[in-house]
Amino acid sequence: MSEQTASTTFRDNAPLYGVSAILLAAFAGLALFGAQPEERAAEQAATSGTPPPLASLPATDTALADDDSELAPKTARQRNDAVPFIDGPLGPAPPFAFAGDAASRARATECLALAAMAEAGSDDAGQRAVMQVVLNRVRHPAFPNTVCGVVFEGSQRRTGCQFTFTCDGSLSRRYSDGYWAISRKRAAEMLGGSVFGRVGNATHYHTDWVYPWWSDKLDKVAQVDTHLFFRWRGYWGGPRALSARYTGGEPTIASLTRASETEISVAELPASEAPRQPIVTIRSDKRVEGTIAAGPGAHFLALSGSEDPASLTARAEALCPGDSYCQVYGWTDGSAIPSALPLGREARRSLSFSYLAPRAGNPAVVYFDCTTYAGVDRARCLPRARN
Repeated sequence: MSEQTASTTFRDNAPLYGVSAILLAAFAGLALFGAQPEERAAEQAATSGTPPPLASLPATDTALADDDSELAPKTARQRNDAVPFIDGPLGPAPPFAFAGDAASRARATECLALAAMAEAGSDDAGQRAVMQVVLNRVRHPAFPNTVCGVVFEGSQRRTGCQFTFTCDGSLSRRYSDGYWAISRKRAAEMLGGSVFGRVGNATHYHTDWVYPWWSDKLDKVAQVDTHLFFRWRGYWGGPRALSARYTGGEPTIASLTRASETEISVAELPASEAPRQPIVTIRSDKRVEGTIAAGPGAHFLALSGSEDPASLTARAEALCPGDSYCQVYGWTDGSAIPSALPLGREARRSLSFSYLAPRAGNPAVVYFDCTTYAGVDRARCLPRARN
């Protein structure tokens, strides 16, 4: 085509080109402004080179638990299957660079090993995947910058724990010496720079039989056994986001568990870390007027589901007088009531009521199954337990 012909063609079709350009711009604008806030933030970050504020991201204050998931396991698995994994290869997270004294290393090793055992059992891949998420969080500015701080994050807040096992009685579970030895070995390897590449930069996970509200708002990157792993989209899910400097200064497990009013077994801690006055759970299956006395600081209630929430709370208060540690659990399904702590997975999944008595100036912490007790403030709704 000659230059003159091309010029004539462009001139003759200029109005059409102009209309097309306007339409394309309009559609692009609709696509951007029709997106969810977190999607718009990610798009703006990609075009501007400036990461969005952390507060704009979904699931910034979400426990590694199955909160807000009311679906039956089969339905939840179907919903999870419908969320695709990200396309392309998944790059591994950078090796963790430990910086700290011997005491901090020992404490970090204990916290990392304990989280892995409580969350993934004895499975090697499952434990290392959990450890990788912990270490990714330690280096991410959205989370505490110590290993123990990450593991016990949220245990003092009304919104609950990041790792459920730190505040639901599971810390009273005892593990064999052999179990501890292999978990500590894996933790030491991860702190020494070993990387579990299968989960990349993941900072969140949940099991495949639940479907939390945030499950499709993050990048789904991997599955290890029944755990699905996720990272934030855009900059905050990339390798540059793991930029927080780790400097050691690990808190003691004893101080964290005392602060969170959590039961703990002294056998799980090295002697130097054991609290001076540990809470010891005395197992009992004695039933008294619909109550199982689970120990000096815990009571199990058989509920009808028709109780007034305020009256139920008053009943729990009556069971927990004084300033001693005291926890009350309740179930409407009588077959789900255990005879001792720690609560098993099914017992926690079917829990209808939970009450932690006020102590040492801290207010009471009360949660309800909001599918049974309607009208309860959403902040008081029980999260769904996983393990």
